[in-house]
Amino acid sequence: MNRNDAGAVVLRVILGLTFFIHGLSKFQGGLGNTAGFFESLGMPGFSAYVVAVIELVGGIMLILGIGTRIVSVLFAGIMLVAIFTAKLAAGFLGNGQMAGYELELALLAMAIFLALANSAAFSLGNKIFRSAARK
Repeated sequence: MNRNDAGAVVLRVILGLTFFIHGLSKFQGGLGNTAGFFESLGMPGFSAYVVAVIELVGGIMLILGIGTRIVSVLFAGIMLVAIFTAKLAAGFLGNGQMAGYELELALLAMAIFLALANSAAFSLGNKIFRSAARK
């Protein structure tokens, strides 16, 4: 494993952990509250449930290295929607009442990197699919 592979593993695990914790937080805080927030932004309330499941399950999948490209594309989509619906008006660093979109932009960049890069090192998906291809 070279340094680029090691970097991709670190990004994959940290991004997965970040999204997992955000998804878990949505479930613990009550998805009804999150749905209400989404509706206040003009989005359908049920999308809060979809986002929470993608964050929770996708976070676990990313930590394990299963479906990294697909999950990363889903995370990138979530970050784009978050930036343009909730955060853009506050600016990059925020406006004193709300955080800016700097975190979402960093997570978006990480997700795009993982969607494009070879992140098979230390991934369960690589082990599963490589052993299935051998049979």
